[in-house]
Amino acid sequence: MIRFSLRCKEGHEFEAWFQSGEGYEAQLQAGEVACPECGDTHVEKALMAPSIGRSREARPPISPAQMRQMLVQMRKQVEQNCDYVGPQFAEEARKIHYGEVDPRGIYGEATDTESKELAEEGIEFGRIPWIQPTDA
Repeated sequence: MIRFSLRCKEGHEFEAWFQSGEGYEAQLQAGEVACPECGDTHVEKALMAPSIGRSREARPPISPAQMRQMLVQMRKQVEQNCDYVGPQFAEEARKIHYGEVDPRGIYGEATDTESKELAEEGIEFGRIPWIQPTDA
């Protein structure tokens, strides 16, 4: 695993973990790396100091519970700041991209085929794991 400090074109800095440098490049090219603050997929590596580990216990890895909580918080942010368009996501994303409606943040569902077509058209979007807020 490798951690990169990233920055979107709006200047928001964030960190992300990838299986490898090649994995980062592949996800970046597929438009799957997005700023958690604004959703921008135009990201680049930011300057970062090397992480020199003194011991494995100096910085414990993130726990599954912490990862889940972060994904729940991301879902909350998306729900509070974006419009839910359901299965019409691809259609609405096209309308925004081609200037038929005012730009705004949206979320919803798209099939793999719809996602591939959006990417081929140069329409920027991201896919995130959608964690239920509670275990119930």
